[in-house]
Amino acid sequence: MAQASVAGFLPSTSGFHFANDFPDGPFLEIRLAGLSVPIGNAGNGLCGGMVFAVRDLFEANLPPPSVTEAPARGSPLFAYLVRRSVASFNLPGGPLKYLMWMALPEGDTLIGLAGLARRTVQQWGLVRLDLEAGKPSPVGLIRAGSANPMKLGQNHQVLVYAYHFEETSGALRLSVYDPNHPDDDTTSLSLNVRAQGAAFTINYLPEEAPVRGFFRTMYRPGDRAVLASIAARN
Repeated sequence: MAQASVAGFLPSTSGFHFANDFPDGPFLEIRLAGLSVPIGNAGNGLCGGMVFAVRDLFEANLPPPSVTEAPARGSPLFAYLVRRSVASFNLPGGPLKYLMWMALPEGDTLIGLAGLARRTVQQWGLVRLDLEAGKPSPVGLIRAGSANPMKLGQNHQVLVYAYHFEETSGALRLSVYDPNHPDDDTTSLSLNVRAQGAAFTINYLPEEAPVRGFFRTMYRPGDRAVLASIAARN
């Protein structure tokens, strides 16, 4: 058994204590040609921003806010989560990567294109490096099976903080902080890294949409001065 965990990290102590549940409304609004143009919809969730912000807090050695209700629109914490959500998209290429992975089959194609199984196992190697370096690893979960960009919002982001790997059998379990399930230290993804094609399955929470694959999300630290100010208020 090979295993590693990020020392000091648990969702119940390092994650937000509120769920990824926000009322409908744009992330933000920009002025364009004299008009107010809405961008995004918080009602679809701010999972990427919550994941990035939790890693920001952890690496800054700051506790998460004690609040158990999602922050209100216009509050400093809401604004920070929006900024980190935008960062988690890794524009301009991030949405295109999600879209490409959404359209892939689980197995490799006859023309040699690697499918979700092979790509996910490759990405697991990057997640493993993060964890063994003591860093929580943000990952994007591919849940939609479509080339329709309107279904991008069906995907999700979580933060991996530990792994258990049976090298003989290929069985892998990843412990995750999921913004949809605050304070839950039992949430995990499991799969077999040797399975391919139709045999490749990722087991996750039954109340969540099925996960078809995942990739490590490129993380960049947030503004620690702003983060410290928010933490001091909460």
